[in-house]
Amino acid sequence: MDKPLQFYSTNLKSDNLSFHEALLKGQAPDKGLYMPLVIPFIPIEEIESFRTMEYREIAFHVTKRFLAGEIPDTELKEIARDSYDFDVPLEKVFGRNYIMRLDHGPTASFKDFAARMMGRLMQYYLRAGNRRLLILTATSGDTGSAVANAFYGLETIDIVVLFPKAEVTDRQRKQMTTLGKNVKVLALDAKFDDCQALVKQAFADPSLDYLQLSSANSINIGRLIPQTVYYFYAYAKLALPGEQIIFSVPSGNFGDMMGGVMAMKMGLPVSRFIIATNENDEFPNYLLSGKYNKIEPSRNCISSAMNVGHPSNLARLLSLYGGMMDEKGNILRAADMDLMRKEIWSTRVTDEETRNTIGHAWKEWKLLLEPHGSVGFTGLMKYIGEDETLPGEGRLCVSLETAHPAKFPVEIQKMTGIVPPLPPSLQGIDHKPEFFEQFPNHYPDFKTWLLENYK
Repeated sequence: MDKPLQFYSTNLKSDNLSFHEALLKGQAPDKGLYMPLVIPFIPIEEIESFRTMEYREIAFHVTKRFLAGEIPDTELKEIARDSYDFDVPLEKVFGRNYIMRLDHGPTASFKDFAARMMGRLMQYYLRAGNRRLLILTATSGDTGSAVANAFYGLETIDIVVLFPKAEVTDRQRKQMTTLGKNVKVLALDAKFDDCQALVKQAFADPSLDYLQLSSANSINIGRLIPQTVYYFYAYAKLALPGEQIIFSVPSGNFGDMMGGVMAMKMGLPVSRFIIATNENDEFPNYLLSGKYNKIEPSRNCISSAMNVGHPSNLARLLSLYGGMMDEKGNILRAADMDLMRKEIWSTRVTDEETRNTIGHAWKEWKLLLEPHGSVGFTGLMKYIGEDETLPGEGRLCVSLETAHPAKFPVEIQKMTGIVPPLPPSLQGIDHKPEFFEQFPNHYPDFKTWLLENYK
């Protein structure tokens, strides 16, 4: 087998690890995030050969670049086949502008793409090493349900999900709280950033090392790598030979965005990434000024999964562009802002704009968007309007729809007059019993709870 790729911490104070070590550890001991020491490259000829492949086959060819020497091809092919047994529609809107619907998985969210493969990879390594893990994850909406469902019932893994109780929809909450078994859920009267802070503090607490803690949200490199795949998929299915593509990504904690930028650095012909945020606009302001200021507390918007005032994955982005950011958001070394601005364009989308786009897209094209997808599509329309070099409708553009509209029925009905039909994964969920605890935003209490529940 090939020599395994090594992964470093963005804080540069921890030892480099192999993929499976970084996957099972989650966050580095120095509170940094793991990144590949070398970005693997895929030649354009191979990328164009993906055109005739199914999604699971593309997933195998892309992820094996990171996992060579870690797992046999036969095992990785089976994991990819088992992870991706659902459709990935590419819906034409007008001209050469498309929506990529990442909402057909078991929890109707793009998080399924990362969580399912990550869960199966973890299970593979844990069985091989006869080990057990306790997964801690914070969620601003869809991560919790996707991770909980991906790990539900696995004998080698327990999972604890923390969420801000006032900032998720009823259906998002019920996808986490109706499971039980090895899944425990804590509702905090707090913001997502507070939930994330408790999780990070637990990871950094040496007295909890015996619990074998790990993470399953986008601070884990195991979430990031599978998220590179759907960018290759969209390009292979839509692009003309030698063509470049524009992606618009609605962004909160920036894991989805990082998957795309990683794909670009791997050789995917992307001319520009559009990073669309809601009113938590710390990144558009940073890209404009070069100065980074967290938003504390984060602003509550209808695109709830994007209510993040300090995206954890910014540390990874700055690292890719030669900079360094610590876990608190302090920039210790400036990134190459000229290159970043050349490759990335970012904009802020208000709730009013989000709602207006939902209504307009339905009226104009019968395009059904939910709030997060609306932020992404609004960002794309803003970019097309501002960039005079775009030749009308001739450039290939793909905007990501990251959750199913049925998760947001109130807003959708308000703006379109229709009730979005429930996908199979949401049918019957409204009537299932829930299991979760109300919990204070206080680390000593959280630590005591962990010690009492996982001995």
